[in-house]
Amino acid sequence: MSTTPPPQAPTADASPVAHEDPSDDGALGWLRALGPRGRSAFAGAFGGYALDSYDYFTLPLSMVALAAYFGLDSGQTGLFTTVTLVVSAIGGALAGVVADRVGRVKALMITVITYAVFTVACGFAPNYETLLVFRALQGLGFGGEWAVGAILVAEYASAKHRGRTLGAIQSSWAVGWALAAIMYTLVFSFVDDDLAWRVMFWTGALPALLVIWMRRRVQDAPEAVAVREQSSEKGSFAAIFKPGLLRVTIFAGLLSTGVQGGYYTLATWVPTYLKTERGLSVVNTGGYLTFLISGAFLGYLTGGYLTDRLGRRRNIWLFALLSAICILAYANIPDGANTLLLVLGFPLGFCMSAIFSGFGSYLSELYPTAVRGTGQGFTYNTGRAVGAVFPTTVGFLADSWGVGGALVFGAIGYGIAALALLGLPETRGKELT
Repeated sequence: MSTTPPPQAPTADASPVAHEDPSDDGALGWLRALGPRGRSAFAGAFGGYALDSYDYFTLPLSMVALAAYFGLDSGQTGLFTTVTLVVSAIGGALAGVVADRVGRVKALMITVITYAVFTVACGFAPNYETLLVFRALQGLGFGGEWAVGAILVAEYASAKHRGRTLGAIQSSWAVGWALAAIMYTLVFSFVDDDLAWRVMFWTGALPALLVIWMRRRVQDAPEAVAVREQSSEKGSFAAIFKPGLLRVTIFAGLLSTGVQGGYYTLATWVPTYLKTERGLSVVNTGGYLTFLISGAFLGYLTGGYLTDRLGRRRNIWLFALLSAICILAYANIPDGANTLLLVLGFPLGFCMSAIFSGFGSYLSELYPTAVRGTGQGFTYNTGRAVGAVFPTTVGFLADSWGVGGALVFGAIGYGIAALALLGLPETRGKELT
């Protein structure tokens, strides 16, 4: 059975591609095409998402130390991720509404402040229950940042370059992940584990500096502001469930569920897998994660390019298949073959990240400006919430299957994503209206 869908006819709602300036071609043409204001918006969204990633990964990287400190089993540690992602669905949906009502930049700053405050609070948690609550509240900001930042930049980007522009925004997730891995290696090498996990959370205060900069330098796209202010339905959940958008909302939510279920299974459990089942030290775990994260960074950039070349749907089809194959291969590497484990980390990170590159442009193009924040925030974060079942399932299966065996459960998510594409149109080249 072929995994590549047939070529799509232009959709009825797709507007012709606007005239493009030849100077916008070349490796960095997408960046020049944004203009000065667009580049400031890009920097704000890039930094916000990188620090969002940094704050998120403070938990998975500290998971082994946390489990030992509070005496937790695999199911309880998996619950951290599930709670974060479920609450992030609420935060993401609300942030989308706020973005449609008061503007993208204001909503972006609110989300960054929220996840920074509660990441720091996690470092002061006296017990498991309190940490679980603080981590859940962190999810309110964590859930909204990407959707709001992606929309902000999408509304500056040209149709020709939107895929690679949003792919570059997605690559900041790998930057934040890398920073977290470096900090993890340093902190856990010099600080006792019982304190080191707290220090990791305390470093989550860094995003506050970004908010100060954004407040002075970043603005919403003027054209989007004009369209949004003229609409009577801005920030309306009811609007994205009306007949014209109901199908899109259902299948976009299913697509997001599948991709994020697979991704967060790996993001949550690979560090634990490397330490507990492969017997790697802190420094060696950081080294193996370097290959995984390097692959992720290049995957985001490559996927952004391919989503403009191949189309949104074909890019997701391709990397859903390759991601599933990589998970199965990575989880079944025989004992003692740690060199192969190191090498396979690169394509695993590459594929599971390249599939995300089209999300920012695709979800933005599926919704009109007045409800773009609501639609993108709701579908992306509903996918996070439902996809959160996957890491918890792995946690409970790990006791009997082992973490490596349970990781294959993530491949099911990519199968769900591939099926969801059957209900969605191709939007490459569509102007935002």
